[in-house]
Amino acid sequence: MKLDTRTVLRIAIAVAVVGYLAFTQFAKTHDGDRHAPKLAAPIAANAKAFTLGALAFKTCELAQKHSGATTSAFCAPFSVPENRADANGRKLQLRLALIKSDAAAADSDIVVFLAGGPGQSAVDTWPQVAPAFAPLLAHHHVLLLDQRGTGGSNALECKGDGADKEDADRDGGFDAAKAKRHTQECLDLVSKHADPRFYTTIDAVADLEAVRQALGAPQFDLVGVSYGTRMAQQYAMRHADGVRSIVLDSVAPNEIALGQDFAENLDSALKLQFAQCDKTPACKSAFGDSYVNLMKLRDALRDKLQDYIYRDPVTFETQTKHLNGSSLAGLVRMFAYTPETAALLPLSIAEGLKGDFTPLAGQTQVLTGDMADLAENAMQLSVICSEDADLLSPRSQDENLLLGNHLVNGIKTACEVWPHAARPADFHAPLKTDKPVLILEGAFDPVTPPRYGEQVMKGFSNAKLIVAKGQGHNVIGRGCIPKLVGEFVDKLDPKTLDAMCVDRLGPMPAFVNFNGSSP
Repeated sequence: MKLDTRTVLRIAIAVAVVGYLAFTQFAKTHDGDRHAPKLAAPIAANAKAFTLGALAFKTCELAQKHSGATTSAFCAPFSVPENRADANGRKLQLRLALIKSDAAAADSDIVVFLAGGPGQSAVDTWPQVAPAFAPLLAHHHVLLLDQRGTGGSNALECKGDGADKEDADRDGGFDAAKAKRHTQECLDLVSKHADPRFYTTIDAVADLEAVRQALGAPQFDLVGVSYGTRMAQQYAMRHADGVRSIVLDSVAPNEIALGQDFAENLDSALKLQFAQCDKTPACKSAFGDSYVNLMKLRDALRDKLQDYIYRDPVTFETQTKHLNGSSLAGLVRMFAYTPETAALLPLSIAEGLKGDFTPLAGQTQVLTGDMADLAENAMQLSVICSEDADLLSPRSQDENLLLGNHLVNGIKTACEVWPHAARPADFHAPLKTDKPVLILEGAFDPVTPPRYGEQVMKGFSNAKLIVAKGQGHNVIGRGCIPKLVGEFVDKLDPKTLDAMCVDRLGPMPAFVNFNGSSP
């Protein structure tokens, strides 16, 4: 199976998507022996402006995509050098926003949302993830900083007109020469306003520390989701004095090279998800072995174009699109991210084998619509080419998996063109810390499986791992988990955190027809 260039970039760091964050510490005591939290200076409920440290915040509105609604926040200008070794070089204006706590006087430590991707904007993501933060906002401010190269922080955007994607679909696969040409075109575009060598995790860590110092050096409660967990670990390694607590949702261990295990992790998660269908007689009877069916569909679509017609969920216009082996792999990966969409896979695959691709491919716009900007953000190339690409290599055991080795080969091909910086010698060393850490994993995560959480636990002396049954990638907004994160940030005692409520979570039963699951 071959992967087209845009699909390679999308699924390479899809780890997309989407992340929820937490932000609060309650002012109650812990077993009667906890000192009252240090409070920040009060901010009036009707304040239009205020100062934290050296930063002057003013009211602003955070827009929501595909909506006229906005979220009230406070924004402050913040500038950093693009290249810290060149004091006279280009300056970057970073987009910085703060969600004010509900408390009249918030606790002095500040929760920081570290978005995923790499390439997601923390500010743009906030309106979608805000509901998960309600418990934390009771006593904390939430800091949103668009990482350099994303959102409003000199984004490294390479938006195309879609023609090259259409050609790739019709050609049926990945072409190394074409991939290099597209990468060079993107590089030529972003080089007009950026030097891609300076848009790495380490650069972003330095930016975050500069913001902390400008705020008056408060301690941070870091909440990282997916790629944001790499940011959290790297920050904690280099600025431990600035860290009060860490939440790692869907963690990527420092030791791994992003992309190397993607094929293995996806197939493992799919088999776990399909096993839920096998446990239900009606589902098993209707579809048989869904993993075998998926491989049959992949083989049928290998280098073969199939047209499908669907109605765009945003514009409601009828459109004709194309499905081949590469787009199937990326689409199935998106389905596997959440239990709700994973429940549709056995039925959708079975319909595809009958020649009806609309149930499967018709979800493309819904599942990947919010990923479009991420796929066109080249900051992810600056990250992965500097930090991971030289450690990636094709593996024989991955060759016949759904993603195969084409993803790894595609990353390495693009990174032959993309400029990259030298990573620190200790970049891939495991984080070792005695800071309080809460690790959250989904049992069926197709990107960062629970074994990653077990791996990072080895370096933590004051930590707890929670695995949510039946859940996929990014679980901080699921069930009672927001409440648990709030309790963790409050008490800083992860080992005694009662997480029995998470046991109520589980997989969604697979659909046996379009009316739903069996009774």
